[in-house]
Amino acid sequence: MSSSTNTTTHHTSTIGSIGAPSRRNTELALLVFAVAIPVFAYANVGLAINGSVPAGLLSYGLGLGLLAGVGHLVVRKFAPYADPLLLPLATLLNGLGLVVIWRLDQSKLLQSIHVAGGKATNQLLYTAMGIALFVMVLVFLKDHRTLQRYTYISMVAALFLLLLPLVPGLGLNVYGAKIWISVGGFTIQPGEFAKIVLAVFFAGYLMVKRDALALASRRFMGLYLPRGRDLGPILVVWAISILILVFETDLGTSLLFFGMFVIMLYVATERTSWIVFGLLMSAAGAVGVASFEPHVNMRVQAWLDPMGEYALSRKGVAGHSEQAMQALWAFGSGGTLGTGLGQGHSELIRFAANSDFILATFGEELGLAGIMAILLIYGLIVERGVRTALAARDPFGKLLAVGLSGAFALQVFVVAGGVMGLIPLTGMTMPFLAYGGSSVIANWALIGILIRISDTARRPAPSPAPNPDAEMTQVVRP
Repeated sequence: MSSSTNTTTHHTSTIGSIGAPSRRNTELALLVFAVAIPVFAYANVGLAINGSVPAGLLSYGLGLGLLAGVGHLVVRKFAPYADPLLLPLATLLNGLGLVVIWRLDQSKLLQSIHVAGGKATNQLLYTAMGIALFVMVLVFLKDHRTLQRYTYISMVAALFLLLLPLVPGLGLNVYGAKIWISVGGFTIQPGEFAKIVLAVFFAGYLMVKRDALALASRRFMGLYLPRGRDLGPILVVWAISILILVFETDLGTSLLFFGMFVIMLYVATERTSWIVFGLLMSAAGAVGVASFEPHVNMRVQAWLDPMGEYALSRKGVAGHSEQAMQALWAFGSGGTLGTGLGQGHSELIRFAANSDFILATFGEELGLAGIMAILLIYGLIVERGVRTALAARDPFGKLLAVGLSGAFALQVFVVAGGVMGLIPLTGMTMPFLAYGGSSVIANWALIGILIRISDTARRPAPSPAPNPDAEMTQVVRP
């Protein structure tokens, strides 16, 4: 029996060792397509705008290919058993974002108001920095469970990052939201990094408290609630998200953080009542703040009656819906198949055309089919993250993977929903597609952590040490 078990274990280990190169070869093949598609799109945009292939096509292709190649080699070396789809999918989105940012750089209208010009070069630099952080995560984070030691340090670090924009002389007010800081001439959005740090805190806290949170002690309005001392941290998180919304007028970050926590709480406790409770708390907080905070109220009014707000803005009255209306018109003119890359007029969105509203350019020039393809790529990243959570062997890894995947999904929903008019605009950026260094760098770090968890989850278990006593007993048995 022992010999049979050892043979089976050895066979399983052999299969695992063969599977790792196969995964990496699959990843390499997908990376080739992930680089080729943006290069083809880049050439298409140049032909549409100038009637010739862009002069920088070769350098762009080599640059994107080099960055993707570095990421692949690092994954092959330090995470050979990781999910083979995460890196190609992120590379494809990043590459397409670079193409559309360059397309908007060519707009004379945006250049005249100093919104475009050189942004694609900056974004390629930010991408290189993101890949560098991605490499550092995989090289130095040997085991994701190490992060569990820093549960409460992560909470302090996240609060510190969230409060930085409120520091006088450091924070910036951009389009009414105080979510930026200026350091040495560079603008940074700390909230993008705070979502990762908060996910580490939530995962560590819920792993310890999940049993207490799952056991209800009292019933309130049809919902089963845990003890007050266990419910306290949830109320604190809700209060912090509301304070962020009040003082920084940042609706998107508040929804993102609270929604991420509710998702992780539901996964940890398996109680549907937490979803209902979280939705009620977030709705109550958002409605309450919107009733007295002018900036948030203006965004809500622009969402409820965009044409009315737009008409007021054309008469000289301060409004907040011209960009939203231009984005909706861009989607409408795109139709099913789009106008073609480089042949739209999304530059009429003017400010934030290459950041908050970049999805409108994809909608106009690639149409409904292109938007569905983009959302499908995002959906695949989230699906691979959830699959990683299911495969993880430790509860901390499961919760962390779910939290990061949930945060990514919520950000996509909040941005896409705001641009398409489903929910009020929030001022967040589309991951990997939109212009912005903080977003690109932070999301590459997020992908790196998911790949590390995936590698640990898929790595074959080590063969058990042989038991001499058991073998001796088997030999002497008559």
